[in-house]
Amino acid sequence: MTDALPPVSLVRQYDTHRLIPSQYSLPQGASVLTLLAEDDAMLADLFDLDNASNDRLLAENELLPGIGLSELVFGVPYFRVVNAAYCHPHPLGSRFNGPERGAWYGGFGLRTAQAEVTFHKTLHLLEVGVLHDSVTYDDYLADFSAAFHDLRQAPAFADCLAPASYLASQSLAERLLDAGSLGVVYPSTRDADGTCLACFRPALVGNVRKDATWRFTWDGSETPHIALAS
Repeated sequence: MTDALPPVSLVRQYDTHRLIPSQYSLPQGASVLTLLAEDDAMLADLFDLDNASNDRLLAENELLPGIGLSELVFGVPYFRVVNAAYCHPHPLGSRFNGPERGAWYGGFGLRTAQAEVTFHKTLHLLEVGVLHDSVTYDDYLADFSAAFHDLRQAPAFADCLAPASYLASQSLAERLLDAGSLGVVYPSTRDADGTCLACFRPALVGNVRKDATWRFTWDGSETPHIALAS
């Protein structure tokens, strides 16, 4: 990888797909804590505990190092879903973000989003040694119109697309953020014909809405059965 940055392309892509485990989805404005509390007093205690430890809430109060209040979004549909993508990164980071600040990842097609989810969930199941599970994912659609750094025709950055390593891509993402980048568009490493994007800025995740729910079922095979959830 060179010290230069990838070229920039105007990306206008509607109906991108982001699959999120249904366990994190509730009606607008609801909290998962309401499912745990036996009464109002217990609910109040749970909210106090959540307020002290929830990264999204910490960010909304300028207490998270990776992202602050000025970048988060409010008052639009599913704004908590958008903010959570940036405030709850994987402890090891993902392809184009480190552990302190997340990004909104989306596939240009549903099949691509499903392939990405399949890879990561299957890897987890292999790590625990149990290829049996049934999980539902909610499909969140979002629209984008912004100038993203483009890896689709950038052979100098091929190491950022390594299937088994995020070292180069996370290093590039750090440089891009420092340079004010809006995000990255890149070929999917899990779907040979797919395209993905990683949006670095919450305000650019447009027109978010929930679409279908899909059930992924692993029954001993690394390839799950995927069907619309009933």
